[in-house]
Amino acid sequence: MNAILHKDFLFSVHDEEAARAILDLRNRLKAGLLSPYLGPGLLEVAGAEAAIPASPEAVAAALNLRAPAPSRIRTNMWAVAQHIEQRRHRNTLKAWMAEIFASEPQPTALHHWLAGLSLPMIVDSWYDGAMRAALKASGRRDFVSIQGITRAGETRDIWTRVYGADDSHVEDADASRAGTVLYEPHGGARPAGNFLVADSDYVEVLTEIDIQTPIPDIIKDRRGALGFLFLGCRFHDQMLRTYARQILKRSKGPHYAVMTGEALTRNERRFLAENGITLIDMPLHQAVDLLAG
Repeated sequence: MNAILHKDFLFSVHDEEAARAILDLRNRLKAGLLSPYLGPGLLEVAGAEAAIPASPEAVAAALNLRAPAPSRIRTNMWAVAQHIEQRRHRNTLKAWMAEIFASEPQPTALHHWLAGLSLPMIVDSWYDGAMRAALKASGRRDFVSIQGITRAGETRDIWTRVYGADDSHVEDADASRAGTVLYEPHGGARPAGNFLVADSDYVEVLTEIDIQTPIPDIIKDRRGALGFLFLGCRFHDQMLRTYARQILKRSKGPHYAVMTGEALTRNERRFLAENGITLIDMPLHQAVDLLAG
C-alpha cells in the first residue's frame, strides 16, 4: 500500500482492495508496527451513542441542555464549554462533563482485541474511556494511561498525568517501563475526570504544541518507530486536525484512516493528503469486524 503522495493528492483504496488493506493492517497491528488512533465514532459501533455523546457536536448539545449557549456557538463544544466555565465556574463544567460521561464504557470487540496485543502505544482521543476499560478487563498490569489535563488552577508546569492499571497516580518516569502506553491527549472521564474541553483549556496547549512541549516524552519516543491507524475519527474541526498533526509529527509512518470517502469535508481531504494518510474508504463497522474477527 505504499505510494508517493503529492501534498494535494489523497491516496485511497476502495471495495475489495479496502478489505485486503484492512487485513494487511491487522497483521501490522499484531506485529506492533502501528498505533491505533481511536475516535468517538467507535461508540456508534458499540451501540452506545444514545448513552454517551459520540461527537463534539453531541457534547455541545448535552451541555446546552444544562445551560443554553448563544445560537452562534451552540454546536461548538469548545465554545459552549467556555461559555459555561465563564458563567457557572470550572467546577460546574467538570461536574456536568462527568455526568455526561457517567455511563460505564462499553468496549467493542476491537477494543478487547487491541488490549490483547501488547501494542507499544494507543491513542484514544475521546473522553469515554472504552480503551482503558478494555485494557483493565484484559487483566494486564503492564499498561499506563497518560491523560492531558487542564492547566486551570495549576501552579506547576505540567501538561499530563499518568495513571497505572489500578487507577493510581504514578510518576511520569514509570511510563517508560510500561508494555503499552495509552495516550489520552484530551483527558478522560476516568479515573479522575480530566477534561480538556473549553477553549481556555487549549490556549497554552496550542501555543506550545507546535514545539511539542505538551506531548509526553514517551509518546515522542515510541511514535518514532510507528505508523498510525485512525479509527472512528473525524477531522472537520481545526482543533482535531491540530492535535492529530502534532501527534503524528516525527513518527515513522505510514499512516491510514478508515473513513467513508463521500462523507469527508474538503478540509478533511486536505488534512489526509497533506499528512500522507491513506484513506481506507469503507464503513467503520465493516473495518472493525475485519480487524477484530
